[in-house]
Amino acid sequence: MLEISPQKVVQVIFLAREGAAGSAELHAFIDGMNDEEKPQLTAIAWIGRGAFEPEDFAEALATAVSEATTPTADYLMGMPHLAENLEAGLDALGVDVSGEEEDFL
Repeated sequence: MLEISPQKVVQVIFLAREGAAGSAELHAFIDGMNDEEKPQLTAIAWIGRGAFEPEDFAEALATAVSEATTPTADYLMGMPHLAENLEAGLDALGVDVSGEEEDFL
């Protein structure tokens, strides 16, 4: 299902929580992702904010690919509550990131 590593999503979560202090680093990190990872990250955020159900991940992913008109980093960084949406999305998808979170603490 997920082709993006949970560790990368957790990295985005932690950078998003840093706010202005981490914004340049977050932008660069998302820009550095490949073309498969970026829509996956968007789909996870959409599931986390309730725009799609977890079982509709494939549809969310297809929508993220087809409707991408703004650079992913710009789009996601403009999303209110990005970190919370990504956390909720991973949780809804049943992805356990407790090990990855410990790496950042």
